[in-house]
Amino acid sequence: MNIVIQRAEITREPEGGYRGRVLFEAEGHKRPYEVTLLSKNGSSWDYSLSFGRESGPEEQIHAMEAALEEDDELFDTLVDAVMAKLS
Repeated sequence: MNIVIQRAEITREPEGGYRGRVLFEAEGHKRPYEVTLLSKNGSSWDYSLSFGRESGPEEQIHAMEAALEEDDELFDTLVDAVMAKLS
């Protein structure tokens, strides 16, 4: 799946770890998405997916959720985008 990252940011949490956010568009999808990435150590990540600005079709967010679960390269692209902001 082709995506275009619009914005990425990351912060260090007071108790340790990281919280990142990535706003991105996916080819063929009507609305952009925002994924929030959480990590306690910078190597293992949990995420939460939502529409970025306004709601879109439910079937598209389900398709994106499935893509993030199945496509490690896609997920790594999002993680790499936030980690690049640490430098």
